[in-house]
Amino acid sequence: MKKLILLLFVVSFSLQTNAQKSDKELVTQACMNYLEGFYQGDKAKLKSALSPTLHKFGYWKSQKTKKYGKKIPMTFEGALKFAENVVSKNNYAKKGSPKKVAILDIMDKIATVKVTAYWGTDYMFLAKQDDGSWLIEQVIWQGPNKK
Repeated sequence: MKKLILLLFVVSFSLQTNAQKSDKELVTQACMNYLEGFYQGDKAKLKSALSPTLHKFGYWKSQKTKKYGKKIPMTFEGALKFAENVVSKNNYAKKGSPKKVAILDIMDKIATVKVTAYWGTDYMFLAKQDDGSWLIEQVIWQGPNKK
């Protein structure tokens, strides 16, 4: 009986650990789809990563004035338009551009992530959907990154 209880405990713990790993993989994939969507102009990847109610904004520091400009907003539709422009203007990310995803925390329904991209650093909030997928709900960013 003790062996059976121990076995059930080990199996239960393994399943919980695998579920957490699965969430980690899904969050990472959503963030990589976000980066690759912008880098490659891939609207399908952006649609798989972004909530239709996306709230994204950031600040860009001018190389000339060394000052940050006004807040730059972007909606879900704006992200898709950006991807279209990448393709139509042949303005793809340079080879070797950073694509770093650092998960800061994952809970049952929410996750926070730091992403480093060619334009700068993004901090993201993701939400787990009813189907188990993760979507990026909010992003705040600044750029460019310091060299």
